[in-house]
Amino acid sequence: MKISRRKALTALASTASAAAFPRAAALAATRNDWFDDAIVVDALGRMGDPYAEEGVTRFTERGWKESLETGVTVLRTTIFPVGNPDNAWEVYRESVAEHHDVFGANPDRLALIKSGKDIIHAKRDGKLGVILGTQDTSMIGAELDRMAILREDGLRTVQLTYNNRNLAGDGAIEPANAGISKLGHATIEAAEAEKLLLDLSHGGAQTMHDAAQAAKRPLTISHTGARALADHPRNVSDELIRKVADGGGVIGVYFMPYIVADMEPSASDVIAHIEHIANVGGEDAVGIGTDNGILPLPFDDEMKAALDAMQQDRLDKGIAAPGEKIGFYPLVQEYNSIDRYRRLVRDLEARGWSQTRLEKLMGTNFLRLYTEVWGG
Repeated sequence: MKISRRKALTALASTASAAAFPRAAALAATRNDWFDDAIVVDALGRMGDPYAEEGVTRFTERGWKESLETGVTVLRTTIFPVGNPDNAWEVYRESVAEHHDVFGANPDRLALIKSGKDIIHAKRDGKLGVILGTQDTSMIGAELDRMAILREDGLRTVQLTYNNRNLAGDGAIEPANAGISKLGHATIEAAEAEKLLLDLSHGGAQTMHDAAQAAKRPLTISHTGARALADHPRNVSDELIRKVADGGGVIGVYFMPYIVADMEPSASDVIAHIEHIANVGGEDAVGIGTDNGILPLPFDDEMKAALDAMQQDRLDKGIAAPGEKIGFYPLVQEYNSIDRYRRLVRDLEARGWSQTRLEKLMGTNFLRLYTEVWGG
């Protein structure tokens, strides 16, 4: 069963009514002074209004209000494709145009982030900042001059691979684990020349190691977990955590089933991965990249059916990671709420995290990285 990219994004960004999450709604209304004033970055999220009608790019009042309630200052969203479609460049151009249409319809609400200062200005102006980035380089392939076009289009991050092998290197689920190619080295050089942030998420273990060795500038693994806690190919080794941290990079922890062996993660599992990466790489090297929409999913039968359809599409395309199957849902139930970011902060405060350390985790680590790579 195939579904449109629009429907997929809407499904993953959809949220339940306040009545469906009465406790979450009440918690979201509780002010936490430092959190409300903080820079909050989700280094891999999704942009969209689940309440807008098909083809309508203007945010609804409800969608905008709930987006603000999350407390997120800036999120990074994905410009497609992922995988290796024959028409990858055409898919990319279509995806870029769709995103710019949304910006054009919401100039008073959304800010396209191109520099560190743009994030500060978005916070000041009460806008939701959005970073555009890829989760693959299949749309670039051997045409490395396209990297400059990505920058002109407003993109600021480039992910090298997505699970499968592309011309740059092996993704996380490639059994050969062959690392990056000659073209992969040139791709990294081209991205860095354009001051684009290199993202190693979804890479094979050898690919990520090779890329971290080759990179001359700080990089990120925007959405992952610690392999020492859950031995899954989407997670990363302590050696790589240290390598990225030593180079000034930041690693985002995702709210995904891959962080636990039975694929049924809890809030405590998210916290364990955050604390492990902070302990191994240092508190300046860890952030949040949920790989969710910033709004919660209404976990009802209709949503489960939509997610199952998406999952079948991933299986059919051969881009699903180990453990993905019908009934696999990309979330952590305890954090499936409008106040998920505030709730995480409260949970870490209860474990003794200081405000300074929490501010780094929730946003200033990524703000520092973005500013260093992009300027501003």
